[in-house]
Formats: sequence, structure tokens, C-alpha cells
Amino acid sequence: MVFASLEFLTVFFPLFLLVYAVSAPRWRNAVILLFSWAFYGWWSPQHVWVLVGPSVLCWLVGLGLGYLPDGRRRKGLLIATLIVLVGALAFFKYINLIVESLIAPWWSPVDRGWTWERVILPIGISFIVLQSISYVVDVYRRDVPVERDFVAYAAYQSMFSQLIAGPIVRYSHVEKELHRRPFDVVHVGEGLRIFIIGLAMKVIVADTLAPVVDLCFSLPRPSAADAWLGALTYGLQLFFDFAGYSVMAVGMGQMLGFKFPQNFDFPYVARSIQEFWRRWHMTLGSWLRDYLYIPLGGGRGSAVRVSLNLMLVMMISGLWHGADSVNFFLWGVMHGAAMVIQRAMGASESSPRLSRPLAWSLTIAFVLTAWIIFRAPDLASAWRMYQGQWGVNGWTLSDEVLALWRPVHG
Repeated sequence: MVFASLEFLTVFFPLFLLVYAVSAPRWRNAVILLFSWAFYGWWSPQHVWVLVGPSVLCWLVGLGLGYLPDGRRRKGLLIATLIVLVGALAFFKYINLIVESLIAPWWSPVDRGWTWERVILPIGISFIVLQSISYVVDVYRRDVPVERDFVAYAAYQSMFSQLIAGPIVRYSHVEKELHRRPFDVVHVGEGLRIFIIGLAMKVIVADTLAPVVDLCFSLPRPSAADAWLGALTYGLQLFFDFAGYSVMAVGMGQMLGFKFPQNFDFPYVARSIQEFWRRWHMTLGSWLRDYLYIPLGGGRGSAVRVSLNLMLVMMISGLWHGADSVNFFLWGVMHGAAMVIQRAMGASESSPRLSRPLAWSLTIAFVLTAWIIFRAPDLASAWRMYQGQWGVNGWTLSDEVLALWRPVHG
């Protein structure tokens, strides 16, 4: 069940709002929690533990971190928790790729009477883990107070409105609203307006562009026009799809009295890769900065150390985005390399090395080129698109793409 589905729009969300509205304020966190578990269970009942488990674990760990004095035991509890959370995420996201790419070819499963049953990736697990990590780390740093109400914490951890596609909501964003928040016609009306905008972004724009993207990426010999059109339309489709879901999440949060962080800020106006990442999936970018880049040393140290930090963060970002192939990892490598090169050139928004139009053109050309390997199902498909961009198969639109844009009417 997704936000744009009829089941959600006509049954689940109206019923949730009705129950939420008639419930006393002290019970509304419980309503959010139960409906969030039901929302998740609608997709996969056997994976509801993916919500319940981290909620129980991190709530208890938070209590422990609040009780223990600073020292080795407190640090050890944090490290053990991080190992469990990251280990669970790594298992579900990468076990299929590891077995099928590294183990199965050498193990000869058919000869030994053994076959690998693919592990199903629980929906939303990436966002669940990142929010769990942010909470336990912030409690460890004493940046946020310990949440002693399990229902309040579990409601924050499991909230269906931003569970599937973000934004990544930290506990500090909703700490006060979890215990006292408005619910009135003004907030519901404004949230509904925002939700409708996000729904239009997804249904009207993203879904309309999807057939063009699918066709361009399926062509056996794409021309330069086909390849660049595919990259452009995919860049727009991905933005309106992802940003649309984020906007819908913000709108639903507004209806309930929460103020979720914005996730996109016109990323395609960026004039550098650094600026692009300050505007694209901003909650992920800030998470990577605060919980990975800065602890690694950030921009301090030698140029080599900073470059390594940037590359490592972007490679992890690529791995976080997908687990079906190495394409996502290479996409992260491309963005990390671009950041390192721009930093070495001394380019910045305050002191650009190129004119603004040229800087914007190069940035967008790179972003669209990198989207190809992100979207392509495998390296061979990506290579075909890159060959097409270079004009190996000609320059004009193919007949298949022209037919899609200009269908024949009978």
C-alpha cells in the first residue's frame, strides 16, 4: 500500500483520521502506533517485527544510556547497538548480492542439492535504521533527552507517514510535538493542501514520465537523443516521485500537528555537486554529515584525508540507496569523485571558478549522466546508454521514442 493507492486514499487514511480525531489527546500516539503497524503489516505481516524490534531495542538502549555514567560501559552499549542496527541493515540489503555474486559461483549449489532463496528486503528498513541510529547517538551525546514513554517513542520510530520514503525525521525534530501538538481545522487544511501538491507531483508528473524513461532505457541501441532524453526524463521522474512522496509525508505530518523537515530545495538549480547534495534528499545529506562525515574528521586534516572522507561518505550513500547491483555503489563513487575534484579546484558557491551558467550546465550534465548508472538495471545497460550519449548509434530520436511521443490515432 502506497500513498497514491486507492486503498490508502479511500480507506486507510480517512479511517485513521477519523479514529485520530475522536481519540483523546493522550491516546493519539497509540493511534499512530497501531495504525503504523497495520500499515506496515498490510505490505508484509511477517516483517512487522522490523518495526517493533528496533523500537523496543532503541527505547531500552536509550533508557540505559540515560542511566549509565560516561565511561566504557556506556560507550560499549552504544557500539553494540550500532553493530546490531547496521548489521541488520547490511544483511537484508546485501545478503542476496553477496551470495549470488560471490558464494554461489564457487559453491555450486545445484551440484550439492542446495538452492538459495532470496531474502525479501523489508520495506522502509533503511529509514528505520537511520532514525534508530540518530536517536541512540543523540542520547549518547546528550543532545536530546531520553524518551521514557515507550508508546511515544515507538510512534515516532514507526510513523507511517514518512516510513517508506522519508524524510528522515530525527527525534529532536518531533520531541515536543510527541507530547503536545495541535490538531485543528487550520492544520488539517494546510496539511491537506501540501499532501495534494505531493500527490500531483507523483501521479501527474512522475507517473507520466515513467513510460518514456522505461522505453529509453530498454532500447538496444539508443541514439544520443534517446540517451539524453532518457537521462533527462529519469532525472525529472525521480525528483517528482521522491519529492512528491516527501511532500505528502510533510503534509500528513502537518495534519497531525508535526512539523517534518523539508527534503528537497530545487536541487536542479545547483551549480556544484556540493550544492546539489545540500538541496537533494537534504535529510539524508545532513544525516551523513552529522553521523558519518564529521565523526570521520569532516573537512579537518590534510587534503588527502578530507578527500578520503568525502569518498567514503558518498560510497556509503550509494550502498544505502540500493542493493541489487554494484551500480549504486559506482554512482556513489562518481559523486564522491566529483566532490573531490571540485574541492581540489577550489570551487565553492562563494568563490566560483566558472561563470554561473557554465557551472550550472556542467553540474546538471554530470548529475544526469550519473543518473544513468543509478537507473540502469546492470552495467551492460548503463554502458549502452553511455555509448548512446556519445553518438555511437546516431544522433536523432529513434522511431520507438517518436511513436511514444506522437502516438498514431486510429
